[in-house]
Amino acid sequence: MAKMMPELTSSSVITRYQGGEPVLSKKDIPYEAECIFNAGVAKYQGQYVMVFRNDYQYNGKGAFDKCCIGIAFSEDGVHWDVRKEPFLTVEDMNDPEITRVYDPRLTVIEGKLYLCFAVDTKHGLRGGVAVTEDLKTIRVLSMTVPDNRNMVLFPEKINGRYVRLERPFPVYSRGGIDRFDIWMSFSEDLKYWGDSRLLMGVEDVPFANDKIGPGAPPVKTEAGWLTLFHTVDIDRTRGKNGWEDTWQKRYCAGVMLLDLEDPSRIIGMSREPLIAPETVWEADEGFRTNVIFPGGLILEDDGTVKIYYGASDTVECMATAKVEDLIALCQPV
Repeated sequence: MAKMMPELTSSSVITRYQGGEPVLSKKDIPYEAECIFNAGVAKYQGQYVMVFRNDYQYNGKGAFDKCCIGIAFSEDGVHWDVRKEPFLTVEDMNDPEITRVYDPRLTVIEGKLYLCFAVDTKHGLRGGVAVTEDLKTIRVLSMTVPDNRNMVLFPEKINGRYVRLERPFPVYSRGGIDRFDIWMSFSEDLKYWGDSRLLMGVEDVPFANDKIGPGAPPVKTEAGWLTLFHTVDIDRTRGKNGWEDTWQKRYCAGVMLLDLEDPSRIIGMSREPLIAPETVWEADEGFRTNVIFPGGLILEDDGTVKIYYGASDTVECMATAKVEDLIALCQPV
């Protein structure tokens, strides 16, 4: 398949696992599955935990009729054992309004595992925050009004408040087009959120022209909150890419640093993509090709960073880097 133009390439500081080979795909799932992607990953209770999106029952019209969130466990963060039943389904939500549940993120705060996720409802997209301690029972703490999702939590309170990044979907006020940005909100109790403010706009990212949004939950470093985000550029001349009749967007992963005490202040950002679609799994094969969506970021004790990302909305992949190299990419803004 021809490369999308303008051509974008990944940073030299990242190394793809096995040349980009997926760490999780439909062949690993013990129940009905088709596309396994956009996973959240955390270290919890002495093991790696991954929650992943599973789309299945493709309807031939550019979408899947079914979707759930699965869960898997690993000793090394590379090889995964998938639980025999899904972690969260539409039925588990016990709300007739909800038609899909998807795009999970994981954050450990004060010894508890928090789940951010998205749902489709009959009246719009919503984002949820939930908590689990036993990795089985899930308690929903809050749900947004439409349309807001792609939420991620910081792993600790900052100045006495919980903090999350999010991506609202303003359409009417943005002229009816995709111009979606990264916002942040604050909470005293993880239930009621407010004091919302813009963090970064599409116009601030040189390799985006359509929308941006949060990626993996931020990781604390001495230099600042290391933060991944996703970017989208679109070209209406790109034609068919993937299963759909037309797919003209390209998703990449970006990286930035936020101030430790005031996370609404961006310290630095890479002006080039951290990960761009390049491998066969990212650019040539899959439901929607040319998609990189970072959902997990694990900082190991030796300074290695594991980055988990969905590729082409079809498989889950992993890359590694040194934390000092990622920080060095984040040039002052």
